[in-house]
Amino acid sequence: MVSTRINIKSHLCEYISGKYNNFSEKQVHFPDNLDIYHLIFDLTEKRPAGVPVDSGNLEIVLPDRYGAKHPETYNYLGVRAQKIIERKLEVMFWSELREFIDFENHTKGTPYIESICLFMRKYGIESISEDALQKNYYRWRKKIRNPNKRVYNAKKFQ
Repeated sequence: MVSTRINIKSHLCEYISGKYNNFSEKQVHFPDNLDIYHLIFDLTEKRPAGVPVDSGNLEIVLPDRYGAKHPETYNYLGVRAQKIIERKLEVMFWSELREFIDFENHTKGTPYIESICLFMRKYGIESISEDALQKNYYRWRKKIRNPNKRVYNAKKFQ
C-alpha cells in the first residue's frame, strides 16, 4: 500500500482518525464505496521532479484500482488537491455533526450541547471547542431553517 500525507485542519484529522481508523495515528484507508475515495483517486498525479517528500498531519492510503492509475507512479497530491480534499472532509464533518445533533435532540430529547459533547467523544475530537461547534450549528440552523415570521399588517384587520 502506497500512502501520502496531507495537511488539514486538526479537528478534521481527529474526526477522520476516529471515524475510519479507531483513534490510531496510522494511515487512513477510505472504503472504495465513498466519494472521498474516488475524489482522491481522481486528484492523484505523477510526482513532479524535485518535489520533497510529503508532510502533513493525515496519512492517506492511496486508492489502488485494477487497471487504472498505479499508486506507485501517481502518488502526489498538490496544494490544490489537498484543499479540495480538505473541503470535502469538512463537508462530511459538518453534515454528520448536524445530522447527529438533530437526531439526538428530536428523537431522544438530548440538549444540543450534550449532543455535541457525545459527538466529540465518539470521534475523539479535542482540538475544537464545543462552543464553536454549537455556534456553527446555530448559524446553520438560522440560515437553513428560515425563521422568518409573517408580519401582519394591523391596518388590514381593522
